[in-house]
Amino acid sequence: MEKFIAGVAVGSVLGALLIANSRKTRALLQRGQEELKSRVDAYIDEKLAAMDRADAAEAKKQSAAK
Repeated sequence: MEKFIAGVAVGSVLGALLIANSRKTRALLQRGQEELKSRVDAYIDEKLAAMDRADAAEAKKQSAAK
């Protein structure tokens, strides 16, 4: 997923360079980039929450074993 995100980011930058003269296309591209950023943020938040849950479960296991 991380490679996909990096590819989309690079592709959007290259696409922006190719179509920089078109105002409508530029606005569409900016909207797409904002949507992509929000999706990436949600993905990262989900991964961090899963890591926090795993850490909390591990800490609970360790405290129960003592």
